[in-house]
Amino acid sequence: MSDIDALILRRQRVLGRNSPLFYDRPLHLVRGEGAWVYDADGRAYLDVYNNVPCVGHCHPHVVDAIARQTATLNLHTRYLDETLVAYAERLTSLFADPLDTVMLTCSGTEANELALRLARFVTGGQGIIVSDLSYHGNSTILAGMASSFPGGEPFPSFARAVRVPDPAHDRQGRTDAELAAAFAAQVQAAVDSLKAEGIQVAALLLDSFFANEGLPDPVPCYVEQAVEIVRRAGGLFICDEVQSGFARTGDAMWGHQLTGVTPDIVTLGKPMGNGYPVAGMVTRRDWVDRFGAASRYFNTFAGNPVAAAAGMAVLSVIEQEDIQGNSRRVGAHVRAGLGALAARHKIIAGVRGRGLFFGVELIRPDGTPADVETKRLINRMRDNGVLISRIGRNSNILKMRPPLVFSTDNADHLLSVMDDALAAL
Repeated sequence: MSDIDALILRRQRVLGRNSPLFYDRPLHLVRGEGAWVYDADGRAYLDVYNNVPCVGHCHPHVVDAIARQTATLNLHTRYLDETLVAYAERLTSLFADPLDTVMLTCSGTEANELALRLARFVTGGQGIIVSDLSYHGNSTILAGMASSFPGGEPFPSFARAVRVPDPAHDRQGRTDAELAAAFAAQVQAAVDSLKAEGIQVAALLLDSFFANEGLPDPVPCYVEQAVEIVRRAGGLFICDEVQSGFARTGDAMWGHQLTGVTPDIVTLGKPMGNGYPVAGMVTRRDWVDRFGAASRYFNTFAGNPVAAAAGMAVLSVIEQEDIQGNSRRVGAHVRAGLGALAARHKIIAGVRGRGLFFGVELIRPDGTPADVETKRLINRMRDNGVLISRIGRNSNILKMRPPLVFSTDNADHLLSVMDDALAAL
């Protein structure tokens, strides 16, 4: 038995047989640096998937900040701490009014769960509207609404799912305005359906970049119209920025800024601490004060001094190393390169995304989704030292979301390996 097989067997014994692993041949990674990770045999892999190490694997500034604070003090948040307050001030300064207050959590799941609690408290409603290919966390409520990673829980009676527009497949001769109106009408139908059962809508919960939905090209005014319908019905707009936030899109710090709509609540997660568990919910101070007075929120580890130090270090790197500019420049370079690949490989139906979050849709000559080929391509690229994944309704869209220190040299390596893998399909 190989060392890998032995480790897999040990893992299954203590973590369960269905604890998920990537790739047909799982990787045993032991080290990371920048956009690269290394396995137990010392082989390097270009990481074009993981958004958790937002500013690069083991960034020295973040590592140093965590180590220094860990060596100094780490407690829960019921003591005064200068780093926590300074971090909250700096983080909230990056949002438009009236988003001026943050409640910190340990994970995106906790942030989204807290956002739903707050929305229900503020509105008095219980109804939730999500997209029909969503994933927002692992709690009972969130897992029940998750359709991209179903968790076994039944879809809740207080929720409704709507489809978001994908112009590549939904255009059918319609203009942007007609497309936006048609899909916004589904949101109105969801509101009406809840109302018919005596359920007031509390929130529309969306990742406005529509990552799990396959990164469809944005339809102007769709999000704006959907949010207006929900707000008119007394609900709030919760924007999940776990995947698109922290300068990933290149053109903005937050994905929702590209829609022109300021959410009522924003949730943050994975990249916030560059791998250290820190997440949060940003909203209005008056709502937080009212909620806190009626339903005290406390989280032992959320916003502890080490988490605050990690979060502060990430923001410093984003600013000092022009991470947003890098996302924009390198993202444009990748999109151009993927476009060139599309011209050579007919299986590529289209290129999607923005900044350092991009996808490639694979379609067979008969027009059917190339899901089997997509999986094969991902595993072939893994074997050739490049890590990517897949998303979308039919699992036929390559998902690429590298650390934001991704360079043009990294991009050229990705494109070269993908070119070879596509040719070998």
